Amino acid sequence: MDLVEVDRVFDSVGAEIVRGYLASAGIEAVLFDAGLASLLGGVSGVRVMVAPDDEAAARALLAEIAPP
Repeated sequence: MDLVEVDRVFDSVGAEIVRGYLASAGIEAVLFDAGLASLLGGVSGVRVMVAPDDEAAARALLAEIAPP
C-alpha cells in the first residue's frame, strides 16, 4: 500500500499525539522513523503517513490545530 506524508513531528510523543488525533477522526496513520528520531534526538523527525485517499482530510484536520 502506498502512503503519503502529511506531517513531520520532531519528537516521538508529539507524533503519537498527531497519530491519535487523526485516529479519533477515523483516519489511520502510521509513524515512520520513530526509532531513528529517538536515536538522533529528534533531528530527523517522525513522518506521519496516511493512505492517499485520506490525505486531504488529514491535512485539513492538521491545519485546524497547526495552520501552515
